[in-house]
Amino acid sequence: MPVLEELRADHGPAVLAFEVANRGYFAASVSDRGDAFFERFDELLGERLAEQAAGICAFYVLVDDDGSVLGRFNLMDIADGAASLGYRVARDATGRGVATAAVRELARLAVARHGLRTLRAAAADANAASRRVLAKAGFVPDGPADPADLGGKRGGWYRLDLDPSGAR
Repeated sequence: MPVLEELRADHGPAVLAFEVANRGYFAASVSDRGDAFFERFDELLGERLAEQAAGICAFYVLVDDDGSVLGRFNLMDIADGAASLGYRVARDATGRGVATAAVRELARLAVARHGLRTLRAAAADANAASRRVLAKAGFVPDGPADPADLGGKRGGWYRLDLDPSGAR
């Protein structure tokens, strides 16, 4: 059963394998990370871990039983009890409910570990799967997103007010 784990340095090889294996799949719905991301992966991982240590962001990976990464789930720009959620799931893991379950678990962790009260996520209009995951996890529409937030695509923001008691 997949487990959501806070990103650690030793996740690096599995995260890179996940990104490489799914690059084309992700590029079909979100902006491609570009060659520099892959060439500088170790350096960028170090930067993400430093941001996490500083409390600016919190990065999680969904790890399968075999140690492979099925998804990445990030809380970004943590401030004033709020954060932006971003996530991506491997093509082979789609359609099984893992994204919805991981977003729900991350919402629980956002309260318990990070003291958050609100999550926001942007999703492109053309990304029906992402919008469906957000809706199933309790997010509601919260206005249009700037295309710059979505790699030039049209879309909207979604909001989830978190319950500090942990009830959903």
